[in-house]
Amino acid sequence: MEKFRLDRTAFKAQTLEEAARHSEYYKKLTWQERLQIANYLNSVAYNYDLNNPPKMDKTKFSVKSIFS
Repeated sequence: MEKFRLDRTAFKAQTLEEAARHSEYYKKLTWQERLQIANYLNSVAYNYDLNNPPKMDKTKFSVKSIFS
């Protein structure tokens, strides 16, 4: 998959109809492609390396069994 680039200088005001047509592009993609795009956008938003995402801190969570 090619590396996506986010152009922060580009902006176009859209009507609701134009925005609805734009979403048709993403609806034609496979769920795997949409997931890759979402992963890339998260890496840009939270400023982490796409190939080395941060690990989840599992010490903040606990699991209790309902059977004990």
